[in-house]
Amino acid sequence: MSSHNPKNILITGAAGFIASHVANRLIRNYPDYKIVVLDKLDYCSNLKNLRPSQSSPNFKFVKGDIASADLVNYLLITESIDTIMHFAAQTHVDNSFGNSFEFTKNNIYGTHVLLEACKVTGQIRRFIHVSTDEVYGETDEDAVVGNHEASQLLPTNPYSATKAGAEMLVMAYGRSYGLPVITTRGNNVYGPNQFPEKLIPKFILLAMRGKPLPIHGDGSNVRSYLYCEDVAEAFEVILHKGEVGHVYNIGTKKERRVIDVATDVCKLFSMDPESSIKFVENRPFNDQRYFLDDEKLKILGWSERTTWEEGLRKTMEWYTSNPDWWGDVSGALLPHPRMLMMPGGIERHVEEEEADNENAASPEFPNTQSHMVVPPSKNTNTSQKPSNKFLIYGRTGWIGGLLGQLCEKQGISFEYGKGRLENRTSLIADILNVKPTHVFNAAGVTGRPNVDWCESHKTETIRANVAGTLTLADVCKEHGLLMINFATGCIFEYDAAHPLGSGIGFKEEDTPNFTGSFYSKTKAMVEELLKEYDNVCTLRVRMPISSDLNNPRNFITKISRYSKVVDIPNSMTVLDELLPISIEMAKRNLRGIWNFTNPGVVSHNEILEMYKNYMDPNFKWSNFTLEEQAKVIVAPRSNNEMDASKLNNEFPELLHIKDSLVKYVFEPNKKTNYSA
Repeated sequence: MSSHNPKNILITGAAGFIASHVANRLIRNYPDYKIVVLDKLDYCSNLKNLRPSQSSPNFKFVKGDIASADLVNYLLITESIDTIMHFAAQTHVDNSFGNSFEFTKNNIYGTHVLLEACKVTGQIRRFIHVSTDEVYGETDEDAVVGNHEASQLLPTNPYSATKAGAEMLVMAYGRSYGLPVITTRGNNVYGPNQFPEKLIPKFILLAMRGKPLPIHGDGSNVRSYLYCEDVAEAFEVILHKGEVGHVYNIGTKKERRVIDVATDVCKLFSMDPESSIKFVENRPFNDQRYFLDDEKLKILGWSERTTWEEGLRKTMEWYTSNPDWWGDVSGALLPHPRMLMMPGGIERHVEEEEADNENAASPEFPNTQSHMVVPPSKNTNTSQKPSNKFLIYGRTGWIGGLLGQLCEKQGISFEYGKGRLENRTSLIADILNVKPTHVFNAAGVTGRPNVDWCESHKTETIRANVAGTLTLADVCKEHGLLMINFATGCIFEYDAAHPLGSGIGFKEEDTPNFTGSFYSKTKAMVEELLKEYDNVCTLRVRMPISSDLNNPRNFITKISRYSKVVDIPNSMTVLDELLPISIEMAKRNLRGIWNFTNPGVVSHNEILEMYKNYMDPNFKWSNFTLEEQAKVIVAPRSNNEMDASKLNNEFPELLHIKDSLVKYVFEPNKKTNYSA
C-alpha cells in the first residue's frame, strides 16, 4: 500500500459543501500541512463554510476561477503546491439541462486548465479528481452488485456527461504525461453547510417553514446517502493511502427511496407525511437508481461511521440553528428551480485581458492602482457642458475593471454594459438605459490561457473581436456617441523599414505587417474597418504593465514567473500612467488611431534587472532564443517599437517607458535599498 505525505495542498471549490468539510478536517488534523483554498464563490459556495479554519496559520483563501490558467500556474508555483484535491464543479443536475455550456466550461475546461498547469510545472505528486457516481448511469433495479471502479461509464444527463469527460482528461494526462492522478466517484452526500438546491437540506428548510415537501414523480427513485464527515474522512484516507492511477468509489450499500427520505424528515418535525408530501412532475431523465460497490475503499481502512438516523438528526439541528446561513434561498426551494441560481445564458461575454481572471478583488490579489495620476484637462470651462457619464464594456477584464476604479476616484458617473457586443439589440438597450456621453470598449478575447487559444477557436475570436467591436461602433455612431476602443499594438513586427534597435517606430498610419497569430489578424482587420467610423478613438495597447505586481495579467508578473524569457526591446503600456490619459482623451473627444504606449522601448532583461534591483536582489532568470521559444508556443509573438510622438504631443508630460516603470511600478513597490 502506497503512502503520501503532502506539504502544500491546493483544494479547489473548498467554499462549497463537501470540499469545505474536507478542508476543515485536514487543517484541523494536520497543522503541518499548508492548505490553499481556491474558490470563485459561486452561488452554492459560502466563505462561512470555512469559518472553523479561517484563524488557522496553515490556511489560505484565494478568490479565483480554476479556468484562469495564469492564476492556477501562479498559485502552483508561488505556493509550492505538491498536491491538488479538485472539487470545484457545477453539480446541480436540473441546471445542467438548461445551461449545459456552463457545466462544460466549469467541469471540463476548468479541469483541463488544472491538468495542464500540473504538466507544465512538473511539481505535483498527487492530483485527486472528484467525480460522481452518476458517471456510471442508471443501475438496474434488480442488481445485487453495485458498479465497481472498472464498470462502463454511461452518463445520462449533461452534468454527469461533463464529469465523465473530465475523468477522461484526467486519465489521459495520467497515461500520456505520467501525472500522479487518482479519481473518486461518490454517492449522494448530506450534512451541515449544503446549499438547499439538494434534496435533504431542501426538505429540511421547507419543513422548518411548514411547507409541503415536493417529490419528483412517484418518489420511488433510490439513492444512497453518506454523511459529510464520513466522506471527509474517506478523502483523508485516499489522500494518504490511495494508489496512483486508481479510481475509488465512496459509497454505501444502504439505499433509500426519495419518498422514505421525505417521510423521515416529516417525522423529525412531527409532520404528517400524508398531508406534507406533494408529488410534482418528474424531472427529465431522473435515473431510478445509483448503486456502488465500495469494497475497494474499505480495503484502505475506511468505513461508514454515521448512521442515517444520527446524520439526519445532526443535519436538522444544524439547519434549525442556522436558518439564514444561505440568505434568501426561496428560489432554490421551488419544486423545479432550474436556472434560477445559474449565471448568464448559454455563453457569457469574454472580456479583454482574460475574463476568467476572477481574483481581481481578492485579498491575495488586490487591485492596487493608488499611483494613477490624472492628467490636466484642456477643457477648463466645463460649466456649459453636461457632466460626463461613461458606459464601459469589459467589466471583468483587467482594463475594464481599472477604468471603473478610475471613474470612482475621479467622481465620474459610469455604468458597465450588460449587453453582449454581438447582440445589437442589447447594446441599444444599454445606451437607452444608461444615456452615456461616451462609450469605452475594453471587451474582446485575448485567448484562454493565451493567444494560442485563438488559433483553434477562430470563429469565436472573429465573433468577439471583429463582429462585436464593429456592432458597438455602429450602434454608437447611430446614437452620436464617441467610442474609445482599446486595441492592440501587436499587429506590427520589426522589418527592414523599422529595424530592431533603430529607434524608428511604427506610426499610426502604417499598415500592419504582423500576421503570425490569428488574434493579431482579427485586431488588424477590425482596426482597418473602424477607420470608416469617425466616432471611434482607437488606442493601441502593448504588453500592459501596472503597479499591481501580484496581478497575473501584468507583463512583469508573467515574465518574472517564467523560467526562461526572450530578450527583445519592445514598446509597452504602463497602465497607471496611461489609463487616466484615456479618460482625458474621451473628455477631449479625440478620435482616430493612437499608439497608446509610453515613448521608447525596454527589453525583457532590462525589466527583470529593475525587478532584481527594486524587488529581489537574489532574483535570477535565463534567456532563450526566438527559435527556442517557438517550440513551446503555437503562434508566433509580435515584437516591435511604436512611435508614440502623436500621443506625446497631446500629452507632453508622458514619461519614457523606463522612467514610467520606475515612477509608477518599481518605486511604489520597492523592497530593497536600491536607488536609481
